[in-house]
Amino acid sequence: MALLEVKNLGIEFPMRREVLRALQGVSFSLDAGERLGIVGESGAGKSIAAFAIINLLSKPGRINAGEILFEGRDLTGLDDEAMRDIRGNRISMIFQDPMMTLNPVLTIETQMIEVLKAHRNISDNDARKIAVEKLREVAIPSPEDRLKSYPHELSGGQRQRVVIAIALLTDPSIIIADEPSTALDVTIQAGIMALMLNLCKSHDVGLILITHDLAVVSQVTQRVVVMYAGRVVEEGPTAEIVTHPKHPYTRGLIKALPQEGTAGKRLNQIPGSMPTLDAIPDGCAFHPRCPHADDVCRASVPEIVRVGNQFSRCGKANELAEENSL
Repeated sequence: MALLEVKNLGIEFPMRREVLRALQGVSFSLDAGERLGIVGESGAGKSIAAFAIINLLSKPGRINAGEILFEGRDLTGLDDEAMRDIRGNRISMIFQDPMMTLNPVLTIETQMIEVLKAHRNISDNDARKIAVEKLREVAIPSPEDRLKSYPHELSGGQRQRVVIAIALLTDPSIIIADEPSTALDVTIQAGIMALMLNLCKSHDVGLILITHDLAVVSQVTQRVVVMYAGRVVEEGPTAEIVTHPKHPYTRGLIKALPQEGTAGKRLNQIPGSMPTLDAIPDGCAFHPRCPHADDVCRASVPEIVRVGNQFSRCGKANELAEENSL
């Protein structure tokens, strides 16, 4: 049995005149110690799926279909008290901007001790020792001194390392990382991702990495879920997705990577943009931007089909599989 199973998850936002469907039939799983990437442009639904797992959906958003099974237990049916035992304890989350996570008027020590005492019956002294140990694990220099610091006294990279240390405080089974390096200088990003990879391996922690960057996913994850307009459009082993994508959208994301471009020329891009929730087209949502679209694509939503070790929501998946290169 998988550690985490998301089955046919649906999320909607009831509005005055209509109901907006943010996710439809989203399914994926995570085994213990596995590293899963969820990829897509802004608006694809990847962050909403993550927030649903730990019940952090903003109102009026609500789960209207499906299950979220953690160790066989459906999280969608838990009350607030039971969910608090899961959130931040068994499943931790790292957000994009560490300054939105850390309290600017409290020291790092106070914040780390508060997290531990919220989930464990532990003394301040023992909590402080664990905090120092976790800061040392994430390569914060002079961790005893840094405990006395306020968030604004640390660099962006150090703040994100502190947030990672806080996520590890309770020895969670799963860490959800929502664009954890996007707000950082590009020279710091690689170090943060390498740190997360090593920590997940050494602690046998499952990782869900949410990002728009397939280059990062290819370096960190073992499997990838590609999302578009609230649906999963492709899933499979990372190496195979990156080298032999079976959905036109995934192909477009890969072609848009800087390393896929030609020096001195404009970068490749997918024409058009992600549809808003109130303007998702009929049929395959990607068809207005797809070079392979035909009348069938415009008329009906394709089913997920298996092609080798991959799954693709594309009626032309088998044709694409026969092509040898992007």
